[in-house]
Amino acid sequence: MKQRCINCCLSCVLAVLALCLCSARATAQGNQTTPRTADGHPDLSGLWIGRAGANFVPSDDPLAANLASRDATLLNFERDNAIMRRADPNKPLYKPEFWEKVQKLDQNGNTEDPSFGCMPGGVPRMGPPAKIVQTPKELIFLYVSPAAGGWGDTYRVIPTDGRSHTPLDDLDGTWKGESLGHWEGDTLVIDTIGFNDTSWLDITGYFHGENMHVIERMHRDGDTLTWQATVEDPDVLIKSWTMNARTLKRNPDPKAVLAESLPCVERDLSHLVTKEHH
Repeated sequence: MKQRCINCCLSCVLAVLALCLCSARATAQGNQTTPRTADGHPDLSGLWIGRAGANFVPSDDPLAANLASRDATLLNFERDNAIMRRADPNKPLYKPEFWEKVQKLDQNGNTEDPSFGCMPGGVPRMGPPAKIVQTPKELIFLYVSPAAGGWGDTYRVIPTDGRSHTPLDDLDGTWKGESLGHWEGDTLVIDTIGFNDTSWLDITGYFHGENMHVIERMHRDGDTLTWQATVEDPDVLIKSWTMNARTLKRNPDPKAVLAESLPCVERDLSHLVTKEHH
């Protein structure tokens, strides 16, 4: 009986050791799936949406396309882009005195939306970047217009050297604001202030004020990049609004390049006869 107990205990010990070894190997393999830079941060560099030859990068993730719509489909984009028929329940909550303005902008989006007049999308409407170039002291974000956007190619340079924001009163409001990045664990956090009040948060008439504050969070897990933005605007919003997360796949083709956006030339506004959003 005693020998049996010894054998049983030995078997348990070996099983536990084997489990620990497997867990350690799995952890090590998991760490290897996300490349890191020399300073230990996740390497976000790469083409996260683009063309490999003539085809877009395939993905099993329905949100892999850079399109701000449910299931990343053009059908839902058309269904959701007006408040009166918007199915997405995630909406910014405006103060009561601004609700009429939001509805008016929404219903007259064909003429009021700055994007339809070839203006920049702005932060955070432009969403996640199409390509990231990461250096020890800054990140360079490259963007191309999505299918339903007309703002063309644009870029952002985001310092990560620990500097502080310029005082808000000393900043001239811009479409992209002043963005500074820092790391919270393995998550890149981008803090942006200094906006104009011309851009929209989304196609649905979601305007904002000059004191808007945007916090973007980006996290890489293997070849998947997740982006999400939170908007704080106490001048017009009742509370902060966290936008739907967007997930993209990294293009594995070393020869892949960004698709070039066609120049935006506005010729249609004067000929519109309906208020349908396109």
